[in-house]
Amino acid sequence: MVRQRMLEEKVIELYKIGLIPGLAHPYIGQEAIAAGVCAALEKGDLIVSNHRGHGHSVAKGVPVHAILSELMGKKTGMCLGIGGSMHCTDLNAGVIFSTAIVGGGIPLSVGVGLALRMGKKSNCVVCFFGDGASNTGSFHEAVNLAAIWKLPVIFVCENNQYAISVSVSKSTSASIAQRGQAYGIPGLLVDGMNVLDVYEAAQRAARRAKNGDGPTLLECTTYRYRGHGAYDTGLDYRTHEEVNEWMTRDPIQRLEQKLTATKEVTSSELEAIRSRVNSQVEEATKLAKDSSYLSSDSLSKFVWA
Repeated sequence: MVRQRMLEEKVIELYKIGLIPGLAHPYIGQEAIAAGVCAALEKGDLIVSNHRGHGHSVAKGVPVHAILSELMGKKTGMCLGIGGSMHCTDLNAGVIFSTAIVGGGIPLSVGVGLALRMGKKSNCVVCFFGDGASNTGSFHEAVNLAAIWKLPVIFVCENNQYAISVSVSKSTSASIAQRGQAYGIPGLLVDGMNVLDVYEAAQRAARRAKNGDGPTLLECTTYRYRGHGAYDTGLDYRTHEEVNEWMTRDPIQRLEQKLTATKEVTSSELEAIRSRVNSQVEEATKLAKDSSYLSSDSLSKFVWA
């Protein structure tokens, strides 16, 4: 979680000085979900990400320098600098695809689940999406099909309370987790600010998927501290009081407090983690800055018509 947080803080810094072209959507505040879910996965398990996917890539084991290089458009990036922030893919790490289309990854993950079934693989696929995506038609079609075929898919809704600037209270009439009942699958409401709760729920969902019992829908309630993107504050539709209230439930601080209270770690050990991760992020930033861009000869290499 610390690696995700420090990476995103660096992304915002680089974005503001113009070193990251295009868009970037910080994951700050939501780290417990990616960390908890991916910790419950095994080698060979896959994920499908979305526009706010840097944290997912970190949790799945993608090197920080590969992420930063991709965001900066460098050829040492995950996709040679061509995909950018919203289309990061690393097949070796199990990051099948990231899509900027809201809800676009949900039916795609069902296809991945079907491929795993047809290939007689014992793995599962996780699909991360937001509360806004849960109100698209593709969500309902995909969950229905995955349920009928009992595919090894874990649908993870990261309910961060806002679809860009629209509050979930104005867009969604009931708990998103309850929608699982409509398709005959478990729908679990999880505290997305508690990494241990997320981990436990993801473990249950992974066991179910791999046992051939079908998909699970997890609604992880969380909050993004920053605006929708690195380009806005989010304070034109939220109050300081609301943001500060959610920050009192910070997932990193909560885990640190629990670990120190139970004397599993010391404050100095936690500080050592922060120091080490900070050094890694700074080194990765330097590597990304020093890397070169693809040559113009590559412009047509990945284009088919």
